[in-house]
Amino acid sequence: MRTEKTGTSVAVVGGGAAGMMAAYFASSAGASVTVFEKNRMLGRKLRITGKGRCNLTNACGVDEFLSNVPTNPRFLYSALARVTPADVMDFFESAGVPLKTERGRRVFPVSDKAGDVADALASLLKRQGVETVREEVTGLWLEDGKLSGIESVSGKRRFDAVIIATGGLSYPLTGSTGDGYRWAKETGHKIVPQQPSLVPVEAAGSLCRQMMGLSLRNVMLTVKDTETGKTVFREQGEMLFTHFGLSGPLVLSASAHMNGMRRGRYVAHIDFKPALDEKTLDRRILQDFTKYINREFRNALGDLLPQKAIAPVIELSGIVPDRKVNSVTQKERAELIKCIKDMTITLNGFRPIAEAIVTRGGVDPAAVSPGTMESKIVPGLFFAGEILDVDAYTGGYNLQIAFATGRLAGLHAAAVNSSETGE
Repeated sequence: MRTEKTGTSVAVVGGGAAGMMAAYFASSAGASVTVFEKNRMLGRKLRITGKGRCNLTNACGVDEFLSNVPTNPRFLYSALARVTPADVMDFFESAGVPLKTERGRRVFPVSDKAGDVADALASLLKRQGVETVREEVTGLWLEDGKLSGIESVSGKRRFDAVIIATGGLSYPLTGSTGDGYRWAKETGHKIVPQQPSLVPVEAAGSLCRQMMGLSLRNVMLTVKDTETGKTVFREQGEMLFTHFGLSGPLVLSASAHMNGMRRGRYVAHIDFKPALDEKTLDRRILQDFTKYINREFRNALGDLLPQKAIAPVIELSGIVPDRKVNSVTQKERAELIKCIKDMTITLNGFRPIAEAIVTRGGVDPAAVSPGTMESKIVPGLFFAGEILDVDAYTGGYNLQIAFATGRLAGLHAAAVNSSETGE
C-alpha cells in the first residue's frame, strides 16, 4: 500500500545502499521520490559486498560500534542512536530477508546472497511508487545560490530536496566515480582528500610473489609502525598472499589502521602457528623430523606448513634444503621457528583506491547536520553514505552507516516543507 503523498518532491542521486534506504524512507514519509541511477540495476555495489554474502550490519551496541569508526565517529552518534543495528536487522527481517549472526557479531542474510538484500530494497521502492530514472546526473541546479533541483543528461528537473548518495571512489565499475564530491565542492563544502580504506597492500621483495595464491586460516597478523615503534594492528584470522603483496580479511582490516602510509613505514609480522609457543613448536618439529628421519629437510615440512610456504620458509631459515633432517642442529631449528612464528614483510603501500572496499575522505561532516544529514550551507541538500568523510573497520559497520544516514536523510528530506520528520 502506497503512502499518501505530501507534495514534497525529493531526488535521490545514487541507487546504492544509502540511496535506496533514503528513497524508501522519504517515500514512506509522504514525499514523491525519484531515484537517479546510471547503472542498469539498483544496488550494484551492494550485490557484491562481503564476497557476495553482504555483511549488512554488526549486532553490537552504539558505543562499541563507534569504537570501530576511526573517522569522525562523533558525527555518527545521533544517526546510530536513532537507527541502531537492531533497527536495521528488524527492517530487513520485516522486508522478507531472514538474517543470521556469525563470528564477531557480523550479520548476513541466511541465504548468503547479497542480491537478496538489494532485491528487497528495490522491491520496497517499487511498492512505494518510487520512480527510478536510469540516467546520469551531471550536477545540482542552483538558482541565486539556492537549490532548485538537479541537472541530468536530459535537462533540468525541479525538486524540493536532493539527497546525494553517490558513494566514494572504490569499485568504480559499479558507478562510484566521485561525481558527488565535485557537486558538493561547487556548493561550498570542504572535501577531505580521498584515500583507500579496507584495501589490499603491496609488499617489498619477492616473498609474497613466491607464495601467490596461498590462503591462510587462523594465522596471527601483527602490523608495526617503524616510525613510532608501536603496534597498530594485531589479530588472528584469514589472509592471502598475492603477486603484489597481501590481501584477505585480516589485511583489509589492518589497512584501516595504517595512517600516513608510506613505502617501508609499516611492517607485517605473520605467525603461521599462533596456537603453539616456541617450545611446543620445537617439539612438533622434532616429531616430524623423527617421522621423516631419512628425508631431506625440504621434504620434511609438509605436515607443518602449506606446500607454497615451504620453499620461502626454508630460504629465510638459511638451512640447506637438501640436508638430511637428522643433521639439522638445535640452533638451526631455532631459526626455523623464528621464520614460522615471525615472517616479516615490509609494506610498500596500498593498492589503488579502485580496489578498496570503502573510501576514506569525502564531504567534511562539519558542514552537515548530524541529526538530519542536511547541509548547513545549502538548505534542502542532504548527504548519505560513503560520500561523507566517515568510514569504519570491516565487520558490517560501513553498511550500517549507509543505512542509518540514508534513513535520516530520507525522513528529513521529505519534511523540508514542514516541521514533521516521520520519526
